[in-house]
Amino acid sequence: MKVGIIGAGAAGLAAAYDLVKKGHHPTVYEAGPKLGGQASTFDVGGGRLERGYHHLFKSDIYMVDLIHELGLGDKLAWIESKVGFFHGGKIYNFVTPMDLLRFKPLSLVNRIRLGLVTLYLQRTKNWKKFEKVTARDWIVKWAGRKNYDVVWGPLLRGKFGSSAEEVSMAWFWGKIYLRVASRDKGMQKEKLGYPMGSFGEVFEVLADRIREKGGEIHLSTPVTRVVVEDGRATGLEVKGSSGPPEIHNFDVIISTTPSYIFPRLVPELPDDYVDLLGQVKYHAAILIVMVLKQPLSHIYWMNISGYDTPFLAIIEHTNFVDRSHYGGKHIVYLSNYLSKESPMYSMKKEELLAEYIPHLKKINPAFDQSWIEEYYYHREEAAQPIVTTNYSEKIPDYRTPIQSLYLANTTQIYPEDRGTNYSVRLGRKVARLVLGDYGHRVQGELPRPAIPLTPER
Repeated sequence: MKVGIIGAGAAGLAAAYDLVKKGHHPTVYEAGPKLGGQASTFDVGGGRLERGYHHLFKSDIYMVDLIHELGLGDKLAWIESKVGFFHGGKIYNFVTPMDLLRFKPLSLVNRIRLGLVTLYLQRTKNWKKFEKVTARDWIVKWAGRKNYDVVWGPLLRGKFGSSAEEVSMAWFWGKIYLRVASRDKGMQKEKLGYPMGSFGEVFEVLADRIREKGGEIHLSTPVTRVVVEDGRATGLEVKGSSGPPEIHNFDVIISTTPSYIFPRLVPELPDDYVDLLGQVKYHAAILIVMVLKQPLSHIYWMNISGYDTPFLAIIEHTNFVDRSHYGGKHIVYLSNYLSKESPMYSMKKEELLAEYIPHLKKINPAFDQSWIEEYYYHREEAAQPIVTTNYSEKIPDYRTPIQSLYLANTTQIYPEDRGTNYSVRLGRKVARLVLGDYGHRVQGELPRPAIPLTPER
């Protein structure tokens, strides 16, 4: 069976890998020049760094299993995390229950209340009970207005902007619940995983395995159209480096494109399906990655409280992965999620850095722009689906209304948050679905997830 796959991110490559292992011939087309999608890498200080910060939780069994299957398990390190919270001009450690009790911006009563609510969410497995209520309403009711205003409200607003108060509590529950699985049994502190060669190496080895077994991967090769004949997808129109587009025939096609792009590739999609795709909106991510002469702080992941800081979080990568991997440099991500209508979305990287620098001085008063040896700018248009209430009703089926055409993208990852782990699961699930639909026996199941999966629709 010949399978055309649009997109060489985690989902597309995982699907191709499972299909090629079953003796089929997948061909992957990627518009960009690199593998891995949002986890693709670039060179810094002699090492490789993800365009967007990445790590693994202990609950990320799909990516962990894949890393071991590829023979890279010895490179997967589990490192104690250093999480902090910046509020009122001060950095607070925010890892253990004792850190919470020392968090002076909240009264003792609110600290205890916050801890109890967090414990309740960590021990609650039924996410469906949260689907019809917004995170804002649930948190204010059960944790209190002060806890929302100081801790969770700013984080939701930083992630979802003006849509923050529409976000489903089911999404927020997933963020809290999954953190439990990244704590060693009997230990209070969290450990996070990182492949010490970068996620880019994982995807390169995965691509090599696909090619070795007869699959094909074409980078810098955008797909311009899905060819549909008599209600069935029969091929892909592909734009090469030169000359007119070419049509390649396939038995099955899997698209991993964002939902708003998919109808452009398939004008034949019925209106009701296009309307369903349009119900989920995305926020973009913009990232400034700074290479510094000295550290900004002692924290790896620093959440920012308050609404006056123009970025969501500071991720100091070299407080997690030793800076010796990057020529002794200090690597800092400044992360932001926003809509395309935001003025910052259209800023040039120089303008954005200038906007950020006064706020870096608040984090570390000694910070000076001369610390910056170089910096990089990355933007991802479809970084974060906005997960609103009753979201399960808005998830498109993997099988589209066009025969032999399947969709697998981050809007279908729920109630968990999008990321490489669940994209790998997504790709493998769609591959199994294709195999089953075309009469191929599928034995066994995917590894048991950390939390109950959304039922197939």
